Amino acid sequence: MIKKLGKQILTHILEGQVKKLRIKNNFKLIAVAGSIGKTSTKIAIARLLNEGYRVRFQDGNYNDRLTVPLIFFNRQEPPIFNLLAWIKLIYLNYQDVKRDYPFDYVIVELGTDGIGQMEHFSYLNPDLYVLTSISPEHMENFQTLDNVAAEELVMIKHSKQNLINIDDCSRKYLKGLKYISYGISENADYRLINLETLGIKGSKATLKLSAKQQIHLTIGLLGIQGAKICLAAISVVDLLAVIDDKILKQIANLPQISGRMQVLKGVNGSTIIDDTYNASPTAVCSALDVLYDTNANQRIAILGSMNELGDYGIEAHQLVGRYCDPLKLSLVVTIGGLARDYLASAAEANGCTVMTFLDPNKAGEYVRKQIKQDTVILVKGSQNGVFAEEAIKPLLKYSKDSAKLVRQSAYWLDQKNNYYKLIKGLNRI
Repeated sequence: MIKKLGKQILTHILEGQVKKLRIKNNFKLIAVAGSIGKTSTKIAIARLLNEGYRVRFQDGNYNDRLTVPLIFFNRQEPPIFNLLAWIKLIYLNYQDVKRDYPFDYVIVELGTDGIGQMEHFSYLNPDLYVLTSISPEHMENFQTLDNVAAEELVMIKHSKQNLINIDDCSRKYLKGLKYISYGISENADYRLINLETLGIKGSKATLKLSAKQQIHLTIGLLGIQGAKICLAAISVVDLLAVIDDKILKQIANLPQISGRMQVLKGVNGSTIIDDTYNASPTAVCSALDVLYDTNANQRIAILGSMNELGDYGIEAHQLVGRYCDPLKLSLVVTIGGLARDYLASAAEANGCTVMTFLDPNKAGEYVRKQIKQDTVILVKGSQNGVFAEEAIKPLLKYSKDSAKLVRQSAYWLDQKNNYYKLIKGLNRI
């Protein structure tokens, strides 16, 4: 109760400081939201704009009511009960509000895991709201996709302009709304045509701008989803700034992000696609498409359970299991109870060779023994009770690359150790 009250007080103060900052200065605010891809899209936009403008953003995922205001002032979130640290932070913010703001753009990510949360961000009044997708997320709270859509679309009425990925947002939710579209769909305002995906080599495409201009692109981010992330970033730059050759060249060099289709070198000449930050059925199938598009002697998919899907969880895991193609996968390895019980059985019924584990370390050690020459391994899963990133550690060519994996802080390593103790206890029963 005290913690909740403390957060409410701090949030009220911080949001007030952001409002004053917005009134006093002329910078533009871009807000990015969506069921999948919002962090990667935010960072892609920031990297492109950073070529010619002063941009403030956060590499991580500060995306709730308490942390979003911290991005404007470039502050780190102190422990909630460290009163002195919060007083100092608020004072420093107050001093910053009095000064001229040294940035042209601020880019924030807005997250929600329940009905009514997005409305709390209405005070931001973004100059541009970017919506990357409407797909199953936190279904234990939302229950239906209609509720997800209603939540993600709240900011439409609070933004000056709206940019929406019409490939991944059903048109039935967009009726009557004013927005600019991007995607592969034929009637998108910003559209990728002649898209050629090249597995772990990225893709090539022609970009058709709303002004009918066409530009040929080499895209560094992987798969169709990576191409759409780049398209969103280019669309934002075209809407709010000026596209030039320097910015376009960065499309091929946009950095891969930890746990989000990051390519790492594996043992015995293998290649690892690290997509372990989180998982939903749409995102897993998109990641598998990248693996399928990659030329390899052997393809292995390590797939963890997908959390927070509520009653949709069984169907979601079965859907992914059926998407596992025995003609393109030499082996499917699952991590976690839901993946074992539902994904694995569906993949086996589809003709795949499957092994199941609760411990991600043991999953990785098993896969290490199966690696042949020219193997590509996709690793994807949710966080709590899965920790698929730990399956990557036994597979890395360079142990120092463990630092590139998600959830390697002291807090998360402690959480994982507690989980390992739990499953060891279960194995003794």
